[in-house]
Amino acid sequence: MITSTLDMTQELAAFLRTRRERLDPRDFGLPARRQARRTPGLRREEVAELAGISTDYVVRLEQARGLRPSADVVEALARALRLTPDERAYLFGLAQQHPRGADKLATAAGPPLAQLVADLSPLPAMLMNHRYDILAWNSAMAKLLLDFDTLPPSKRNAMWLCLMHPEIREFYVDRERVVREGIAHLRTAWAAHPEDQALTDLIAECITRDEEFARLWAERDVKVNGRGRKMMRHPDVGVIAVHFETLTPLQDPDQLLMIYRAADDESQSALDRLCAR
Repeated sequence: MITSTLDMTQELAAFLRTRRERLDPRDFGLPARRQARRTPGLRREEVAELAGISTDYVVRLEQARGLRPSADVVEALARALRLTPDERAYLFGLAQQHPRGADKLATAAGPPLAQLVADLSPLPAMLMNHRYDILAWNSAMAKLLLDFDTLPPSKRNAMWLCLMHPEIREFYVDRERVVREGIAHLRTAWAAHPEDQALTDLIAECITRDEEFARLWAERDVKVNGRGRKMMRHPDVGVIAVHFETLTPLQDPDQLLMIYRAADDESQSALDRLCAR
């Protein structure tokens, strides 16, 4: 019984059946049929028609015959069954496929997350998407790193700034490690979002314009480091050591909330002086 309950193929079949049976045919504008419906919801052939696949395939899926639908089929079924975002993600997980998220790439911070970033002051904090575009930041982060308001939105990218901006290029004491960790994240994000042309263009530009990036990219590191320590050379208050923590919001899993904390008393004093300015 336990093995049957936890079997992915059986769960996929049961999930498809329950989601099909909860749908109201009238919501789909389906023509009335002479034969009375013996079960609630849509018929299998109706789901198949809406999804653009064969009825026999839907039947075999619902009977748990060991099929593993492709990502395209899973996406078609999710649309046909009008799944919520959470249900869609669950269906992709059951099918052991990776969802395509091109329509959900974050290019702006939602108001709740933007307010959270502001509320974290005096801790320096910023919100980024998977390609390291900086979507929101608080005044403490602006004073520590850079006033991002002075940059066009297209240049508010943490990796681009680290490589190309004259002030940020020399900002990190252990520059190669920072760049290496950033590249490992971008490579992971690139594999997860092959449809993201902006990310592909960013990587191509960095490879072309920066020899260090090209060298480290060729090493193919993929370890993502969401916690650690950085040493920074601030032009006004000297060297600052911080611990950083990177968090992922459950509702926005492609966004990254990065928070800095002083690593020692001297660095805390330097941050206090910056925030008081």
